[in-house]
Amino acid sequence: MGKKKDYYRLLGVSKNASPEEIKKAFRKMALKYHPDKNKGDKTAEERFKEVNEAYAVLSDPEKRRQYDTFGSTEFHRRFTQDDIFRNFDFTNIFQDLGGGGVFFGGRGGTEVSFDEILGQAFGARGGGFGGRSCKQGFQYSQPIGQDVVLELALSPNEILKGSHKLISIQTGGSPERISVHIPKGISPGKKIRVIGKGGQGPGGRGDLYLLISLKLDSGFRPNGSDVEVDKVVKFTDACLGTEAEVPTVEGGTVRLKIPAGARCGQKLRLRGKGLPTASGGRGDEYVRIMIEVPAKLTSKQEKLISELKKQGL
Repeated sequence: MGKKKDYYRLLGVSKNASPEEIKKAFRKMALKYHPDKNKGDKTAEERFKEVNEAYAVLSDPEKRRQYDTFGSTEFHRRFTQDDIFRNFDFTNIFQDLGGGGVFFGGRGGTEVSFDEILGQAFGARGGGFGGRSCKQGFQYSQPIGQDVVLELALSPNEILKGSHKLISIQTGGSPERISVHIPKGISPGKKIRVIGKGGQGPGGRGDLYLLISLKLDSGFRPNGSDVEVDKVVKFTDACLGTEAEVPTVEGGTVRLKIPAGARCGQKLRLRGKGLPTASGGRGDEYVRIMIEVPAKLTSKQEKLISELKKQGL
């Protein structure tokens, strides 16, 4: 089932529709496209199949949860047609449609077997799904294992430049080492999917999702795509101005000009030296100026400070 299907749109309901609303919408659509009312209409026949499939999923709480969580494409990778209609109560549908146990008309009230129903509804040859007779029993596909989500902490340099990470995982068996490609510029909070590396199930393994987080060196404080770091300068340098080496998130340093009269707590911006943005750019780095006040003064320093005080400084 490669085709993406919006089951809510097929039934004409919202994503937060209640079970009763879904059932009511299905009844309306099923009656509208029922083959008895649209004999020979291939389009109506196809729509009838689709609304039945939509109802089979949305009327089942667990299947609906899976569909809402993973979306149509991933849902259909996990669920076959057999899975979708497993435990689906056709009897209730027949009663809802007033069919007295007959899904399709044309045989005057004669009850048709479950095998024949599926054969007519989904075009299976010989009855059932895919040519497999219900009388012989369905050959259901086995469920795959659970998906696994792990956090992967990356340095700004790994995020900015992209990289390959060799990680060790254990999902029930022996530890396994896998190589993962980290795309350049990936944002913290995004997930990288590794197919077939999740939990083991009867039908195979689920997927592994690596949740990206940011690992910053000590002293850096993130703020979205911007970062902030403190730079301590001497009182005289704050008064007269200076140049100072400040660290960057990439691991190096840059020279920053600190203007004369810099205030304690003042922030100076290094444009484009922050973290990756969703648009592919970079945020900024803000350097917060902290003025160092010596805990002890020499007698000469104390005398000079006293002179400065007399001058109004």
